[in-house]
Formats: sequence, C-alpha cells, structure tokens
Amino acid sequence: MTPRRAAFAIPGDITTATGGFIYERRLLEALRSQGHDVTHLRLGASFPDPDAVDTADAVAQLRDLEPDRVVILDGFVSATLDTEALAALHVPSVAMVHHPLALEVGLDGDRRDHLYRRERANLARIDHVFVPSPATAEVLTRSYDVAADRITVLRPGAQRPTGMRAVAASPLILSVGILHPRKGHDVLLTALARITDLDWTAVIAGTSHDADHAAALDRLHADLGLGGRVRIAGYLPDAELSALYRQAAVFALATRYEGYGLVFDEALAHGLPIVSCRAGAVPDTVPAAAGHLVATEDDAAFADALAGLLSDTAAYRRCADAAQAAGRTLPTWADTARTAGAVLDRL
Repeated sequence: MTPRRAAFAIPGDITTATGGFIYERRLLEALRSQGHDVTHLRLGASFPDPDAVDTADAVAQLRDLEPDRVVILDGFVSATLDTEALAALHVPSVAMVHHPLALEVGLDGDRRDHLYRRERANLARIDHVFVPSPATAEVLTRSYDVAADRITVLRPGAQRPTGMRAVAASPLILSVGILHPRKGHDVLLTALARITDLDWTAVIAGTSHDADHAAALDRLHADLGLGGRVRIAGYLPDAELSALYRQAAVFALATRYEGYGLVFDEALAHGLPIVSCRAGAVPDTVPAAAGHLVATEDDAAFADALAGLLSDTAAYRRCADAAQAAGRTLPTWADTARTAGAVLDRL
C-alpha cells in the first residue's frame, strides 16, 4: 500500500533547539525516510498567541491542502487556532500535543482558563491525537474529554551516542533544558549550593526562553557564590552538547513539569544516573532504578539525591548500570515513525 500523503504544520523555525521542535523535525524526517510524502507547512512564529496575519496565513495554507493529505498540527497550532477554522478543515487532522498549554508554569488564572477552554474545544474537532507519553494521554482523557481510542502514544526515538566516553576530572553534573521557569534551573542552582563540600562541576545548557528569566538565573548564580563551578552555557551546538553528555557523571533537571523530556532519553542512552522530579511524564520516562526522583520545588531533597550519587560509589554504579540497560531498549525514530505512519494511513 502506498503510504498516505501528509502535511506537518509547524510554527516558526523548525531548527529551534527545544524539545518540541527537535521531536517534530525528527519525526518529519523519519516519516519521509520511510516513504511518506510529507510536506512541511511553515506557519507564523506568533503561535501560541497567533496574530491576525499568522492566523489568516495558517487558515489559507490549510485550506490549500490537497484533499488526499492528512495534516498533523503542532500543539501550539491545534491548541490555539480558531476553533471554527479547525471545524472547517476538509482533510483529516492529527494534533501533536506535547503537553496541554494550560499546564505551563507561571500562567495567571485568566490565561490558564482561556488556554484550557480553547484547547479542549479544538481537540473535540480533531480526528486523532499524538502524544509523547502515557502521562499526557491520561491528562487528555481525564481533563480534555479526548477518548482513549483517539490517542496514540508516540514515544520519541532516541539518538544513539557517538564517540567514546571521556569522563571529566571532577564529576560533571549536566543539566539540559531551555532557560524557562518550568525547567527548574533555579531549584538546581540552590541545590548545588547545598553540596559545595563535595567534588563536582556543573553545566546548565539550554536556549534562553526570555531575557528576564536568564538574567534572574545569572543573579541567583552570583548570589549563591557558585562561581566557576557552575557554567550557565545557554545554547550549545549538537557536537558540544554530545561531548558534555560523554563527559558527564550525572544528569540533573529539577523540572516542574514535563510532557515527556527528550533529554532524559539522551541521558539514559549515555548511561547517566538521573536526578529529577516526580512531575508530569518524568516517572514514566525515567526508570526507578536509574536515578532518584524527588518532589518539585524541594531543593534540599534534590541536593540529597545528588550527594548520594556523588558520595556512594556502589549506589552510583547501580543507577548507571540501570540507566545503560534502559538506554539500550529505547525506540529509534524509525520505530516512532512506523507507529505514526500506520495511524496516518488509516485515517
């Protein structure tokens, strides 16, 4: 059977170095490599707060799709596009929901309510939904009235490590995530300040989400007196980030919520013990034996978990072995694309 033709509507620059864009770019590439004719619809960058120009352009591009295509809508688009425009779509539609937008950290009540109502109404008009984790699927069925048989969990593929391990002289604690309040880098910094008696260095790598939050992290870093032991590196090219994964001893992300978290799979693939939080999809993604998950916002518990791995060689080895074993079982992007393609073909 000839694979179903599709379109993937993604707002902004698909090469942006965030988990959602990386996921969608790799899924698009893997679908194409398996013979699917998938056109990329580049929508305006104002989503998830689309202005009039970007809304009109999105509606026009969707209206112009050939009738034999199915369209995958990035979650920013499926959640915030005009509901009636979605209802008028002449082709089958799939929403790619990384996590519901109303669950973002730092929203005021009115904004949260607006996002919840719009996304809930829009999902009722979507034919199918892709999610990266069972946790996100459960939220959609429980709170957004999306029937379970309209949801497919597409666990992301994992990039297999390349190059040799090159462990740093001092144990390196690596954290990867955009500089956004949801990622909890402030909690990590405070936790690190509690364990300065131990031997370690740390790198926080991630694109700046907004200048104010990045500046706040810099101030906190200075106030805590962490100096050169912690580097807030910002965006790093893939090669440099891969080298850090190979040098790291521990992966740490004090996240407040995750719809999945591609970086956890990267850590597992490199055999790194993980310290993170019991938030969103993290417990589904990080095997219990591969690290320690603590409550969100608890810098003392986070510090204790890090200290335990850094000071107990046997415990560290057990977690590292479990992480490596889990990493070997992770799906590839080809696996993810095969699951997605089967759904597209039958819609």
